Order: sequence, then C-alpha cells, then structure tokens
Amino acid sequence: MSQRNLPTESDSRQSNTNPSDRCSRRSLLTATAALSAGTMHAGAAIGAESESPSAPIDDDVPPPPQIQLGNTGITMSRVGQGTGMHGGNRQSDHTRQGFEKLVALLNHAYDRGVTFFDLADLYGSHVYFREALRTIPRDKVTVLSKLWTRYDGPFEKIAPSHRKQAAKTTIERFCHEIATDHLDILLLHCMTTPDWSEQLQPYMEAFDEAKKSGKLRAVGVSCHNLEALKIASQSDWVDVILARINPHGAKMDGKVDDVVSVLTEARKNGKAIIGMKIYGEGTLADKADECIRFAQSNGLLDTMTVGAETPEQMDQTLRLIAKYPAAPLITP
Repeated sequence: MSQRNLPTESDSRQSNTNPSDRCSRRSLLTATAALSAGTMHAGAAIGAESESPSAPIDDDVPPPPQIQLGNTGITMSRVGQGTGMHGGNRQSDHTRQGFEKLVALLNHAYDRGVTFFDLADLYGSHVYFREALRTIPRDKVTVLSKLWTRYDGPFEKIAPSHRKQAAKTTIERFCHEIATDHLDILLLHCMTTPDWSEQLQPYMEAFDEAKKSGKLRAVGVSCHNLEALKIASQSDWVDVILARINPHGAKMDGKVDDVVSVLTEARKNGKAIIGMKIYGEGTLADKADECIRFAQSNGLLDTMTVGAETPEQMDQTLRLIAKYPAAPLITP
C-alpha cells in the first residue's frame, strides 16, 4: 500500500479544573493572542473556517471534567484535542494550518481546561505540540501518541528482533520530537486484522520494556476493524483502546450495536476506552448535539478525542459536554 493511500485518523469520577490556574492561564494567552493574531468571534458551528489563530477568552465556556483513565493512574480531561483530521503521510488538516494556527489552537484548548492531547507520528503533529509545551506545563497534561508499524516495512520481510529495536528507537524519537522524558499513552496505530496481537509481538515487548522503565505509562491500540477491536477487548496486554464510535455508525468499525457490544465487553474486562470519530470525521457536524449526547450517555467512554480545527469548534464541544453530563461508566 502506498503512503498516499494509507488509512486516515482524525479522530463520573470527575473533578473540575482549578479555577485559579485557568484564570492565570487565561490572562497570559489573552495577552499573547492580542499581540500575535488578533481575535475571532466565538460561536461558529463545527466545520466553520477560522479567520485567525486565536480566540477571545469567553467565560461562558465551561472546562471539561477531569477523569481517571481506567486503571492506568492517569488523570485527564473528559475530552481531548485531536491533531489528525484527514491525517496520513506525516501530515493532517491540523498541521497543514501551520505552526501559528495549530499551536494557538493547542494553547486555546489548554486554557479551556483540556488536558488531553492526541498526537501521532502519522499526523506529523509531535513538533507542533513541542512548540505548545513552551507555555503549556508538561506535568499538567496527558500526551497520547501512536506508532505506525507500517513504516518499518512488510512484516514477512523484517526480523522480529529488528522490529523490536525499531520500536525502541521510535519511542526515543517520539520523546525527542515532543521534548518530553515520557509519553503518557502510546498506542499501536490502526489495527485492521484480528492477528495483530501475534504479528506485532515485537512492538508489544518493546512497549512493555519502555513501560517498566517509565518511558510509557499506558499502552494499547487504536482499531479500524471490528475483529481487531474484539481482540483488543480481550487482550491482557491492552490498557487503553481508542475506538471509533458515534450514533450513526459513520467511519466506524461496524454497526453501532455491534461496536457497542464489543466495547461493553472491553469495559467488563477492565479496559480504558477513548472514543474517536465522535462526529464521524466531520460528516456528522450538523448532528453535534446528538453525537455528544450519545458519547456522554452510553457509559462506555472514559474520555474522547475530537478533531476541532478552530477554537470555536472546541468551545462548542465543551458546551455540549457540560450540557450532557456523563452517565456512570460500565464497570467490570
């Protein structure tokens, strides 16, 4: 498969963000935005075009709740800022905005109380977040990234020992690109076959070693296939599953009821679940209210990532998160 045709990505137990931290952050970013880019008018619908890289601080946007991610010991916001809309070949709609707009978007999300940032090598978004970390405190946020194993060549042609070493080197590279000494969550990116847990054993071993050394806090997979998702739901190795879910089955791994059934099993098996494609990679933008209500009410998701491309889009999601408080999670 050529890189041009690689698959794409977007996409209770709660306590509020410290108000004083948010106020000081707001003051800093408001001044920065005024100097660097001017302001934008809030309230645009999801999918609207951005006129400038920053938005005025608006006190009517509530911060998302903070949650505990399953049994990982990680605290993060109920919603995360994604960086991979139409991502592939180490770029995405987010990175194509350029440093000024994307870094301002990441800062805006943090100022709103978002403490979860969804990155990936396939999106090329690491260095953009590194720039955002000049003002965002690393110890206040959860950084998730994903390793695209296909960059290492055809599975049948590469020795397992080489793949394991490649994974170790890649983890070091990710930390260097982001300017951090560890990643909170690292996922094997885009599982599409049910044999992934045998095929990718060398990567899993490298992840385990990095986890033991403190380079990683939690490991798992993102899935783009229902059978692959079933394996993830049963795997003792998996801490975290990134799964596509929305009320209309858009860009999902199967029918809504089938995916819900598998994720229910995953929850009963103690897996933490992060939802993605909440708006169907933008195809359900006109149904945003329904999408968030579904995500908040199904009891399956610890948190979710959304591919907001403008401050207004993130603000709309945060308002909807507040409008529809999360139902209690399904527990083992």
